[in-house]
Amino acid sequence: MVKLTRIYTRGGDKGKTSLGDGARVAKHDPRVAAYGTIDEANAAIGVAKLHAKGKAAAMLSRIQNDLFDLGADLCRPEDRKDGGGALRVVASQTRRLEQEIDAMNAEMKPLTSFILPGGGAASAHLHLARTIVRRAEREMTALAERGPVNPEAIRYVNRLSDHLFVLARHLNRKGRGDPLWQPGATR
Repeated sequence: MVKLTRIYTRGGDKGKTSLGDGARVAKHDPRVAAYGTIDEANAAIGVAKLHAKGKAAAMLSRIQNDLFDLGADLCRPEDRKDGGGALRVVASQTRRLEQEIDAMNAEMKPLTSFILPGGGAASAHLHLARTIVRRAEREMTALAERGPVNPEAIRYVNRLSDHLFVLARHLNRKGRGDPLWQPGATR
């Protein structure tokens, strides 16, 4: 468990930070950018959760915890030396997202148009979080081209953006309150 007795250490004052394995890298390193974007998504989900209740709030709480797992996974590059002791995102986390997506989607009519981000406050914030998660996914897949990244972490983040989209629709009166794109309507 983490124990923080000091919040600032001055260790990053020269533009470097430590990864989970102790390696020092630039604060703009692609790995740091990827888990920083995951942190940003987590904060956006926290704002959305302020406007959610019941099952939706519980789902978002689980996702927030998962995102800390994902950040821990990303901050410690995979290698054979860690003996499997590093915290990694696992398939059961991705499956849980899929099950929740399927359950919510079963209660809604199929889409007939693209959706404009918005509707209620929770939905609008979830759409913002979804776009941040998509950016994290782009950063993670770029990172995976340069070095090892847990493939399940990439699957998880891909599914998460779908989950946030479906949950945003579900919270917009099961899709009935979604603002729909009307192609060319503002010409």
